[in-house]
Amino acid sequence: MSLKIYSTLDHSNTLFNEEINETYHSRNGALEESNYVFIEKGLNHVLKSVNSNLNILEIGFGTGLNAILTLQHTQNEHELIIQYDALETTPLPLDLITLLGYNTFLSTDNDVLFENMHSSKWNVQNSIINNFQLHKINARLQDFIPAHQYDLIYFDAFAPDKQPDMWTIDIFAKLYLAMNKNGVLVTYSSKGEVKRNLRLVGFEVERLQGPPKKRHMLRATKA
Repeated sequence: MSLKIYSTLDHSNTLFNEEINETYHSRNGALEESNYVFIEKGLNHVLKSVNSNLNILEIGFGTGLNAILTLQHTQNEHELIIQYDALETTPLPLDLITLLGYNTFLSTDNDVLFENMHSSKWNVQNSIINNFQLHKINARLQDFIPAHQYDLIYFDAFAPDKQPDMWTIDIFAKLYLAMNKNGVLVTYSSKGEVKRNLRLVGFEVERLQGPPKKRHMLRATKA
């Protein structure tokens, strides 16, 4: 896999996969997209109703940006215990992650925690801080057997035209069954086919305003 550093419009970096001609995050702003789609419209929305335990599943751990933003946002919520499961078929090396320069928007302490996330072992439970448990799973979503019922899913796979097998009715049906009632799935994609497939398996789907320079995104709730 051939990867290059790509500077996005908000001056945060992402990775460009030359084989599929696709970046890991929005070219309009990697940090802005993750903060808006997954933290503001996903995590903050769910935190309004969650009590003491929050189970999160991320589809596409990638650079770990969504994970560190989630930890950064919740680390002072001492009554909240987060189980963060993240799927990734192609784990990235720490030296490449370091070149992205995410430490520029992280405190020194969180920069250390971010490094701990990437250096922690795969396929085992890792305690990053007392209230944040990380389980990185090196597996395809199609082969994944959920160990939890999830309250929040970050669906951050490559775009439907790049990874069509990840946006199917079968995939969304599997995730629907793996979620708690009122669980929420958020994704940057707002394609009509994605919206239809989510609705066909039972989700209530909202089309929300998208991150900068993108018209829409989707939030789906298990009623």
